[in-house]
Amino acid sequence: MSDDDQNFPAAMGHPTVHEVEVAKAEEGDPVADPGLAAHEPRPTDVDPHAEKRAERQIATLFGLSSVCAILFVVSYFVFKVGANPTIIAGLGASNVALGLTLGFALLLIGMGAIQWARKLMSDVEMVEMRHPAASSAEDRETAVTAYQAGVKDSGIGRRPLIRNSLLGALATLGLPLIVVLRDLGPLPGDKLAHTVWRKGMRLTNDIAGTPIKPEEVEIGQLINGEPAIFYAKDAQGNPVIEGTELLQAKAKAAIIIVRMKPSDITPLPSRKNWGVNGILCYSKICTHVGCPISLWEQQTHHLLCPCHQSTFDLANNGKVIFGPAGRSLPQLPITVDSEGYLVAQSDFHEPVGPSYWERG
Repeated sequence: MSDDDQNFPAAMGHPTVHEVEVAKAEEGDPVADPGLAAHEPRPTDVDPHAEKRAERQIATLFGLSSVCAILFVVSYFVFKVGANPTIIAGLGASNVALGLTLGFALLLIGMGAIQWARKLMSDVEMVEMRHPAASSAEDRETAVTAYQAGVKDSGIGRRPLIRNSLLGALATLGLPLIVVLRDLGPLPGDKLAHTVWRKGMRLTNDIAGTPIKPEEVEIGQLINGEPAIFYAKDAQGNPVIEGTELLQAKAKAAIIIVRMKPSDITPLPSRKNWGVNGILCYSKICTHVGCPISLWEQQTHHLLCPCHQSTFDLANNGKVIFGPAGRSLPQLPITVDSEGYLVAQSDFHEPVGPSYWERG
């Protein structure tokens, strides 16, 4: 390499090897000559035609990404799914098309960004010595300056073709995201606000499914329960609730039944008749993030969630006394039916489980 070639980077704004060595020596680095090779310019650094060609290549990659994003949307509506899906070569056309188009849309943006960095942004060799983890104020200021210089060096302001094609690719990439939201289905409406509990529905043990009488519950005892409808059969002997519907109902209707001395309970005025001789019923679902709860402290009447240690006082209307839960544990009003079994007076008077966007 000639002297002119070795001095060329300085003319382009790049430091020469000698300048790097001198700067390092002046800074007091332990290695004056780290062995940094002489800078060799890229074709795009010296040939304006190569620079323009690279710019067109990058813009083409971004443009193809936009095309793939649009094809994703087209494929979503063209290829059938469900009972009679469109099949191509033995495969579901919808899944294959959606996967390929979205994958290539992302891949092409990445390829364009890499080409932009490799061919058009500054190409500078540098050596950075190891330093303490905590940066000085001068180093932080230098980092900000370097970032600002990098933004300027990227040329996004003076390369409108690349800038506009990149913005177009990113904008069209949002189309698949908007379209696939359709697959989330309709909003739940008020389904989250209600459970399967109804007036007169018996409380049952969640293991055996047997109904519970007050005299079977000891003071200090906790029983995990659920509604009797989970075990009900129709006229043909089929379960009234089964499959996915059953799992969803169980996730919301799970309860705990506890008994304590009536003198230890301080109910709200509106809840004085919600229990039976010291027997109270609460939702089993924590109001923080929905974990199931059953860690019962008999002496304090506290219920502890094992996930994040939210603690509820069941003798005081399920009030939160510790932890991240933001609401009291919902209480199910109960009474006794004509046969002496514990039954619900109604559904919960508030939604069970954690908060959600439509909760009042």
